[in-house]
Order: sequence, then structure tokens, then C-alpha cells
Amino acid sequence: MITVLVLLCALLGLVVGSFLNVVIHRVPLGESVVKPRSRCPGCGSEISPRDNVPVVSWILLKGKCRTCAEPISTRYPAVEILTALVFSAMALRFGYDWVLPAFLYLGAVGVALALIDLDVKRLPDALTLPSYGVGAVLLGVASVANGEPGVMIRAGLGALALFVFYFILLVVYPAGMGFGDVKLAGVLGLYLAYLGWGSLVVGGFFGFLLGAVVGGGLMLIRRAGRKTMIPFGPFMLAGALLAIFVGQPLADAYVKSLGA
Repeated sequence: MITVLVLLCALLGLVVGSFLNVVIHRVPLGESVVKPRSRCPGCGSEISPRDNVPVVSWILLKGKCRTCAEPISTRYPAVEILTALVFSAMALRFGYDWVLPAFLYLGAVGVALALIDLDVKRLPDALTLPSYGVGAVLLGVASVANGEPGVMIRAGLGALALFVFYFILLVVYPAGMGFGDVKLAGVLGLYLAYLGWGSLVVGGFFGFLLGAVVGGGLMLIRRAGRKTMIPFGPFMLAGALLAIFVGQPLADAYVKSLGA
């Protein structure tokens, strides 16, 4: 039965990914994600529903606008496929659990925030701030449905802890990150602490580890210097994603090794 859930989440991810393409393009511009309908940037023609089927339409159109043959970036199907993969992974991780919708939401908003940060080096409040409320509601429903309402206390403390930690880093070294990273930290802390303190610690560590590895690699191949601004949001989100799957087991194994 889990296979059915994974496939359904993958299909949902493709659809959500198509919408995320709109979000990623319009939110940084302060535009509505609802209207007007998507149009070709080349000829301005409205994209018909048959040309808006995730991945399939791009393949059938051979990556070009039906009207003017303007190339359609491979990023559009890539975002759709990435979202489908994230949704499938979440389905495998949580299965038929009440908490799955909460983590599907985190996966969707995480994809959008990561790509926006890469594009404009900014994490829009329009996506980050509502995630506190949405995450609290979805996780709260799951905690009650699973008979563990007390876990939300840990989740709230985790959100506060990671927010304060990043805020201190911002104050100590403001060139290292922006306040958008601080606000995102609170959201990630909420989700990771829901899973456990170990997930929270590992997720935070992984974010810095990935940032250091990628940043060091870019410097090594001379694609970046010490003063190059590298968006940190994608590393925070990638670290959190890894922690969702392996964070608590890694933390438990480490604590066990200390007592051995």
C-alpha cells in the first residue's frame, strides 16, 4: 500500500511543482501567483491547459512555445521533478501518518525558497512567515491525532531555539547571513524538533556542513572568493531534509557511542 501512497504523492508533487514555478518567478517580484494566467515571455500568448501539463507538455513541445517557438527553460520540468521526488521521499519516510501533510508542505515551500534564494539571494517573508502558522496547525493536528499533543511544546521550543541561535550568529557576524535566514531557522526548528532534539541538532549541523563543503569547493575551483555572497538558505533546507530522514538515528547512535 505504501507504493500507492508514494505514487500519489509523486503525482501531487508534479502538480505542485508546476505551481511552484509560478511562485518562484512571481513572489520575488511582488506579483500575484493566482492571476493573470501564465504567458509566454517571448510572444505574450496565454499558455493553454494542454501545454501546462507537468513535464509531459514540455516534452511534447520539445521545450519550445507552441506559438512562437521561444525556448522553454529546462528549469520548469526540473522543478516539477524535484518536487515530485521530495514528495515521494516524504511519503516513504512518514507513510500513512497524520504528519505527512505537514512535511509535504515543508517540502513544497522549501523547494520554492531554495530556488528563490539562489535567484535573488533573498528569502521572501511572503513564504517564510505564513509557514510558522501553517506548520503549527498541521503539526498540531498530527500531534493530537497521534495522541501526542505534548510534542508541540518541544516543537515550539525548537523553533525558538534555532531562531535565537541564528539571530545571535547574525548579530555576531552580520556578513555571514541575512535576517531571512534567521526567520527560516525558526520554521525549520519547528519541524525538526517535532521529530526530536536529535533531528534539530543534526539538521542545524548539516546546514553548516553543506555550506562549508560547497563554499570551499567553489573557492577551490575559483568560482567564488572569501567575499562572495553565497545564499545560505538552500544549505539550511538541504540540511533539514537530510535530518528528517537520518537525523534522529544519527543523534541516537552518537549518544550511544559516548556511553559505550
